[in-house]
Amino acid sequence: MEIRDLAVDDLDAVLDGRKRAFGPIPAGDAGLWREIVTPMLGAGRYLGVFDGTRLIGTSRINDYDQWWHGRPLSMGGVAGVTVAPEDRGRGVGRALMRATIERCADLGHVASALYPATTPLYRGLGWEHAGSRHRVTLPTEALRTLGDGGGGVKLRRIGPDDAPELRNVLERVYGASRASGPLGWEERVTRLWLSDEDDFAYLADDGFAVYRWHKGDINVDNLVAGSEATARALWSLVGTASTVASTVTASVEPDDPVLWLLRERSHDAVQQVRWMFRLVDLPAAVAARGYPAGVTLDTVVSVDDPERPANSGAWRLEVSGGKGTLSAAGGRAPEAPRFSIGGVSALFAGVQPATLRRTGLVTGGAPAVDELLGSAFAAKPYMIDYF
Repeated sequence: MEIRDLAVDDLDAVLDGRKRAFGPIPAGDAGLWREIVTPMLGAGRYLGVFDGTRLIGTSRINDYDQWWHGRPLSMGGVAGVTVAPEDRGRGVGRALMRATIERCADLGHVASALYPATTPLYRGLGWEHAGSRHRVTLPTEALRTLGDGGGGVKLRRIGPDDAPELRNVLERVYGASRASGPLGWEERVTRLWLSDEDDFAYLADDGFAVYRWHKGDINVDNLVAGSEATARALWSLVGTASTVASTVTASVEPDDPVLWLLRERSHDAVQQVRWMFRLVDLPAAVAARGYPAGVTLDTVVSVDDPERPANSGAWRLEVSGGKGTLSAAGGRAPEAPRFSIGGVSALFAGVQPATLRRTGLVTGGAPAVDELLGSAFAAKPYMIDYF
């Protein structure tokens, strides 16, 4: 087997592999897929596994920023992972994902995330369950009546040229709300997204909404709002379809404001799609992340990462004033809590040490340190986007 970068001439074989792995792809979607991935080939973001001249596996690394407690860090979003049906069970997937981890590092991504089709492969290489994409179904009429509370929010239609302003909105809203998990996309992809004639996109000073019709109802791709007035204005805009659409399905935050703005809320119809997370460059990720301003921490932790030995060893972790640093502690640290790379990745994503201990992802250390670690990395991570 040989693993190498894919080229334009390989795309027909890649598309065939995707169909065999995930099912038929509509012709229109296949065209958009080619438009999105072709520029990624020269950037080293699409890997292929070859048996001779035959393509038997693929993985793609999307270029994202991911916010953690209000600060963006560089994240490689792994997608398009396929192995030919007749070649499964040969270790192709494991070899491919090892190469994908290293390529994420080469590309400067300090972390990686993916939506798993199967958990054991990814968990065995250091990815761990971290957060969810929350899909909620709401009555359209209930949204229509939200209004903007008299805030006079001005909304305007947007298109591809508004991609930079949309990014500015994300930075302001996610920074102010101390969001953990949501993504920012490269401008090229944002422009393609805003070019889709079937999507309806609107922008406010501190928010935006992108939605479409789907089988007679409304599907909200993204809705981000930085204030009550903007949340009311955007959701009520979506709700104006209530004479035709009975429901709206949307990706939302775990504690999305719309769930508190609705007049009636006796139960939530929410579907969760889980995603997994892995730290690639441990010190750089700790330095890029945000932390609660009131938490102060100075301790030693031990990490084991067989796939990236540079992450392994004893580390001094310091958190103060909303910032963190990780520096080599030197020597062994027998009294320090010991994390697998999956365990420390889950901790980074807000999974509490008490949970990690009961799953064997951390051992050793003192309970008092657990409480400090849990406070420093506290988060409710989510994604709005699926990739």
